[in-house]
This record gives sequence, C-alpha cells and structure tokens, in this order.
Amino acid sequence: MNKKSDLCESVRNCAYQHGFDLCHFSRPKITSKDCKALDHWLASNMHADMAWMAEENRLERRKDPSSMMNDVQTIISLAMRHTPPPYNLEEACSSTSQGIIASYAHGVDYHDIMKKRLKALARDLDVLLGEHEQRVYVDTAPILEHALAASSGLGWQGKHTLTIHRQYGSWMMLGELFTSAKIPIDQTASEHCGSCTACLDICPTKAIVAPYVVDANLCISYLTIEYKGFIPHKLRALMGNHIYGCDDCQAICPWNNKAEIPDTDLLTPRGENILPELAMLLHLDEQGFRERFRKSPVKRTGRAAFLRNICIAMGNSGNIRFAPLLLEAIYDVEPLIRGHAIWALSVLHTLQVIDGFIEKMLELKENEKNNHVLKEIDMVLD
Repeated sequence: MNKKSDLCESVRNCAYQHGFDLCHFSRPKITSKDCKALDHWLASNMHADMAWMAEENRLERRKDPSSMMNDVQTIISLAMRHTPPPYNLEEACSSTSQGIIASYAHGVDYHDIMKKRLKALARDLDVLLGEHEQRVYVDTAPILEHALAASSGLGWQGKHTLTIHRQYGSWMMLGELFTSAKIPIDQTASEHCGSCTACLDICPTKAIVAPYVVDANLCISYLTIEYKGFIPHKLRALMGNHIYGCDDCQAICPWNNKAEIPDTDLLTPRGENILPELAMLLHLDEQGFRERFRKSPVKRTGRAAFLRNICIAMGNSGNIRFAPLLLEAIYDVEPLIRGHAIWALSVLHTLQVIDGFIEKMLELKENEKNNHVLKEIDMVLD
C-alpha cells in the first residue's frame, strides 16, 4: 500500500470510528452538468416557495464549493446509514388508522447526531493530519451534497435524485467536512439505475417529473415538511396517509431490496413514530407536540403544519370514526388546522352523512375571519 492510499485509509478508519459508514474524497468542484441541471430546475420554478434556493449569492456558492471556505482543498463526503421502514409499503399506505412518518425521522434528529460526530472527526483529523482549516455541514448550507457524493465515489445520484450505494442502497444521510488538507481523491461513482423507472412510477403525486428531476411543488416530502401553507386541493387526496416525508421512491428501489441493514442505528428509532395512530396525534396541543417530538426532526415542521397533515390523512382514510375528532379540530386556534379539518370532514361526509355537519359549516362561516378557511367552508357549502 502506498502513502496516498495509506492516508485515505487512515482518514476512513477514523470516520468509521465515529459512526460513519462511508467516507470518500473529492475536490471542491461541481460539474457543469450539475450546474446546468440546477439552473434549469430553478428556471422551471421547481423549488416551490423555497426562495432562498434562487438567491444569487447562495446559488453561486452551490455551484462553487470552494467559496464556502478559504483554501479548501478536499471535501470529505460522509454517510450514516439508518434503519429502513420495518413494514410493507403497500400495507402501510392502505392503513385507515395510522400515518406514515419517513424512516429517517423514526428516531432522533440526524442533524444533531451527525454534526456532533463530524466535529469530533474534525478534531481527530487535526491530530492525524496536523491542524488545518475545517468546516462541517449537515444539510445546513448551500451545498449540492448529492452531486459531491457522486464526485467522491460515495454513490451515484439515482433517478429520484437521492444517493445510492451498491451495498447500502439509499437508506442513509449525508454530511460533509471541508478541509484545507489535500487528501487524494476517489474515482467518480458510476451510475447503475439503467432503464429502471420504478421510483418515477410509484410516486403518488408524480413529483419525479423526469429522471433525476423532482418538482418540489408536487413532492410529498416538501409539502408535509417544508411547506407551511394550505395544501392545494388537487394534491390532498394523492398524499394518502403520509404525515411527515415520504419513502415511497426509496422503498420501491431494487437497490434497497439488496441493501444491508445496519447493526447499529445511531438515530435510535422509537416505536411510537413507526406508523403512529392518527387519532392520538390530532389531540396534541402545542406543549404536547413539543414533548411528543422532542429531539425528533418532526418538531421542525411545527404543530400547525403537522396536524394539517394529520387532517389530510384522516380525510383520505375513509374512516368515519375520525369525524368526532375532526369536528373538534374545526375550532382549533390555528387556521391551517381548521381549514384542513373542514376538508377532511367534507370528504368523509360524502362517504357517510355526518349529522349536523352543514349546520356547523354555516355557523362557522358567520364567525370565521381567515380567508383560506372561509374558502374551505364555501367549497363545502357549494
């Protein structure tokens, strides 16, 4: 083994000791292909209301990783695996009482876990390589992490735009360590999706509008996590019982059928977040929400948007037993929850008449001040 490979292996072994499953190296450069793809995505308004994505300063930094840190020589792309969904996707999606939370959110917030481990790795690299300028990132900066992962050889970017590894599939989270140390780089990853279109075909909202292109306006992960407004009516029925994120495109991927399950999951999945009962979640007040999802990434969504998602799932369930809970929710202090509870009740009302429902809508209309909620009421009455 030569000195170059010795150095890489030493850094990799150090990363493994800190709980990372993959560790690869690239130079701070984004390919022209990836830059053009980003420009096209933004020009097509596929970033939805994430306006910061199109800000000139952030856009230029995404295209030029070297601008993120003075004298950066090497980007270390790292991956930490997590446990895939421990249930059958078809059965989970057909449940009339449970909601689906994306598997990476079954436990503690990966941002916190990975950042601590990246910082610890950076300290050890100062000992191993000598002190260098270093910065660590976990989905918190304008970085094209999947493009960098592909350049480093960590894995290729699949047609669902997530990184896939031949042995581990795509059940993993990415982080980056920028360093001024010059470490030999790895070979760029080759693509192995072939002619497969399983992820495009299964997407409930057809958000994967073309191979390697996801329209955030349609993406359930974006709608249930990032978006804080009223979900477009045409998308609500397509969301099924997804209440936080969506794993469908990963669950169907053939590479994940072969993926090894990690012996230890540092995100420590909690059973209560695996197919939780919708009825229990709609009861949560602000304090209850914070306590229930303490240290969980779900807390980032906020109570209003999360219970909005619960209401949509209840409406899509066809389960009339949710009607009493939804009738309580139409008086919630949050307009977002009131409006979607009204929609859910209107859907259930078409399946089985809910006594006094129309009368309640007329009563609400007299006192409601929020225009979005008024529109929901008018659609019911019309």
